[in-house]
Amino acid sequence: MTIAIIVAVCIVLAILAFLLPRASWWPQKGVDKTLGTGQDAAAKLPGKAGELAQKPFETSRDAANKSAQKGREGRGKMPT
Repeated sequence: MTIAIIVAVCIVLAILAFLLPRASWWPQKGVDKTLGTGQDAAAKLPGKAGELAQKPFETSRDAANKSAQKGREGRGKMPT
């Protein structure tokens, strides 16, 4: 379920970044902030459990940021 939500968020960010490159920064920052809060909370777990718990949030943040960036790059490569 969580994977499906992250995939959907990545797709929405990529489409939004392609269609409205300048306006896509705010939704990307919102997703980044939300996942960052989860990552920070997971990092507070003691020892190895904290490292393992924050890894999914880190990977999800990277995927969301990368998909938005690729959407902007795709828009930039389009002929005018």
